[in-house]
Amino acid sequence: MWLLSAEGSDRDDSRGRREHDDLDEFRSEIEAAERRLAGEFDPGARALVVAILVFVILVTFVLPHTGGVRGWDVLLGGEAAGAAGVSLPSRVFGWCTLVFSVGFSMIALLTRRWALAWVALAGSAVASAFGMLAIWSRQTAAEQYPGPGFGLVIAWIAVMVLTFHWARAVWARTDLQMAAEADRRRRAAERHLRSLDPDASDPAVDREAHLDSPDVTGPDDRGDEHGR
Repeated sequence: MWLLSAEGSDRDDSRGRREHDDLDEFRSEIEAAERRLAGEFDPGARALVVAILVFVILVTFVLPHTGGVRGWDVLLGGEAAGAAGVSLPSRVFGWCTLVFSVGFSMIALLTRRWALAWVALAGSAVASAFGMLAIWSRQTAAEQYPGPGFGLVIAWIAVMVLTFHWARAVWARTDLQMAAEADRRRRAAERHLRSLDPDASDPAVDREAHLDSPDVTGPDDRGDEHGR
């Protein structure tokens, strides 16, 4: 009898450990999914606008930025760019536009990662500032040098609009992401409290047990309570 009781107790303990391990694994999967969700963004219809702006910026590289100097010539710094007196702000604007407004924007749209969207936003903001300096430098250049071309102006406007849309996309976090982050912080706080007091019970388990527990109060007991 004692051996049978011990074997039954061991089976119950092993079953309880397996259930506890399965529950921990399930929680870990949920937390990993929530962390992955928190690191992503959903641009929605704004993704189409960003894609169109990226295409417009790419087209401006074949348009004249100053005189007959195209955007590619400004990037490569050939003889035509030297003859037109292309200054440093124009080159910095071109490279920032190509790397951040085009490159990182395309990667961020494909991967939907918050970090890449932030890089695209920051780089596009810097490019917007250098675009203004590039136009100003062409307007204040010596008389023998041409002024700003329409390709440079279109590129600057497109980069500024792209910066605005990236800012809206980055800051517009969804309610689901905010709720997931709040729930994750709550569970982290509960785990911290349990680590300080190992004897404390799990609040989530207590809530589930309270909801699953049947009402053991019989009709006679409720009648006695009303009578009292």
